[in-house]
Amino acid sequence: MTSRLRELIQQLGEAIHESVIESEQIAGVVQDIRRHGFDVLLMLEATIGLNEVASKEADAEDSEESAEEAPFTQHDRDWLRSLRISFEGEDDVDDDEPSEGK
Repeated sequence: MTSRLRELIQQLGEAIHESVIESEQIAGVVQDIRRHGFDVLLMLEATIGLNEVASKEADAEDSEESAEEAPFTQHDRDWLRSLRISFEGEDDVDDDEPSEGK
């Protein structure tokens, strides 16, 4: 990952943060909670995923070739695995990771 890309991701995180703290709707709800006698600690987690355009084209080719096997692209399969969700037709499961529902 280039330093410019890291800088852009940092700017995206800052923009998300600014939009949350400047939201009148969020501020109003926080004030309502405080009126009920509670202090508010708001912690948000943002996951930013990036895919190179070239890899999307390769995924499209892979998914066309494997369309008969499963309706998932490689990105879909990776995402399901990250959530520890197994799926029909999964053939490269790691032996040291427990698979759910099998």
